[in-house]
Amino acid sequence: MKPIRLVSGFLTVGMWTMASRILGFVRDAMILSFLGTGPAYEAYVVAFRLPNMFRRFFAEGAFNMAFIPQYSKRLAGEGEQDADAFASQAFAGLASILILLTLLAQLTMPWLIFGLASGFAGQDQFGLAVVFGRIAFPYILFISLAALLSGVLNAHGRFAAAAAAPVLLNMLVIGAMILAVLAGWDIAWALIWTIPVAGVAQMVLVWIAAKRAGFILTPMRPRWSPDMRRLVRVAVPAALAGGVVQVNLLVGQQVASYFDRAVGWLYTADRLYQLPLGVVGIAIGIVLLPDLSRRLKENDEEGSRDALSRAAEISLSLTIPAAVALIVIPLPLVSVLFERGKATADDSAAIAQSVAIYGLGLPAFVMQKILQPLYFAREDTRTPFRYALVAMVVNAGIAIGLAFSIGWLAAAIATTVAGWVMVGLLSMGARGFGDVARFDARFHARILRIIAASLAMGALLWAGMVLLTPFLGMAGIRYAALAVLVVLGIVGYFAIGHLIGAFQLGEFKRAMRRGGRS
Repeated sequence: MKPIRLVSGFLTVGMWTMASRILGFVRDAMILSFLGTGPAYEAYVVAFRLPNMFRRFFAEGAFNMAFIPQYSKRLAGEGEQDADAFASQAFAGLASILILLTLLAQLTMPWLIFGLASGFAGQDQFGLAVVFGRIAFPYILFISLAALLSGVLNAHGRFAAAAAAPVLLNMLVIGAMILAVLAGWDIAWALIWTIPVAGVAQMVLVWIAAKRAGFILTPMRPRWSPDMRRLVRVAVPAALAGGVVQVNLLVGQQVASYFDRAVGWLYTADRLYQLPLGVVGIAIGIVLLPDLSRRLKENDEEGSRDALSRAAEISLSLTIPAAVALIVIPLPLVSVLFERGKATADDSAAIAQSVAIYGLGLPAFVMQKILQPLYFAREDTRTPFRYALVAMVVNAGIAIGLAFSIGWLAAAIATTVAGWVMVGLLSMGARGFGDVARFDARFHARILRIIAASLAMGALLWAGMVLLTPFLGMAGIRYAALAVLVVLGIVGYFAIGHLIGAFQLGEFKRAMRRGGRS
């Protein structure tokens, strides 16, 4: 994959992810408006997070980090037939594990909910979360198999269909809420029943796309073959590493569950910073891992270093200004996007605090997505696991320790600090890989200019917020005021960045034109 194709693939994934996240904003704003931050909303948050937590543990985390490098290397070496046979074996094995997990979860759901939010015990949201969890959990089966098929598509350099799949979830949830309002149904129940339906729809979409790409899935019984043994040996440490990440989220949610409405506040803040993280970090990770795997198979060290440097360059050129914006104008963003219906000004103020804290950690969350493929492409999942353990201890110590003095915000602070600790460890560990894991001269020349352009943009946003504050609180006009503020930041950043040489606008234009054809 040439560098321009790497960047165009990233932009293809990024554009679809942005569409998904924008629809996600609409979805979350509607949910918050209809449900507020009360028991039904908190029960929905915990129930929906449960299958998502296991999905990241099994599919997007452990399984795909082990599967994609091995599939990509087979594709580049032995050929498509051998690669498809390997993928079919992996599909059968993953499906069997997930079916057993789903059945077990149905039986143990009260204990799972207690493990996620023990502060709910004895309250209305606990019983509701148990019922909601049982309905939503089968989502993991369909979305995890969809993630495997997405990995196949990504290894073939076809990113659009896999990246478009999450859009379906948001469209179906939004449609379900509209239908519930028109039909007079309970909105919370309509939401939760839509989750497994969306999982089926996403799996069908990527299945069709993989078939059109030439992938032939051969139905078979799970077999403990040498290929599967090797896959599991690589996947288990990655699963443990993914488990550590989920433990970090669990600790934060546990802390929040002991404070009224804090689970909903943290979830909404998480959705806001997930927009740049999804568009940039997740997208670049999806594109970079198969590319690095192929280059290492071909001993192309110069190309690997170039791919890594360009991935970091374009990621940080978009992430750092996003982080500055989240830190400088969190309240206008939150109040305009989410404050309506049952969502109050107090909710906006609380959510904005956590958004600013997450903004401080956003570059770290993205850098993890860039640095981890250096290990995963070498099928080294043990080292990131050890680093993740250290980050877990840091996260738990800060979240639990500070909760007694500053309350629920300790969870957000812990997440941010642990993110930077993880980046530091990954960076130090990668030094042993040699020059291939070091950013090139062009990256170092541009990164300081990117930071300077981002800080200048932050000053513009602050001044714009001061001038527009009266309009940001006026019904109807506040949407236009926020749009003006956002446009001011975007235009200011790209103009300043172009003038001082942080990047060339033509690079983005060329990559986007090519990305539209991916």
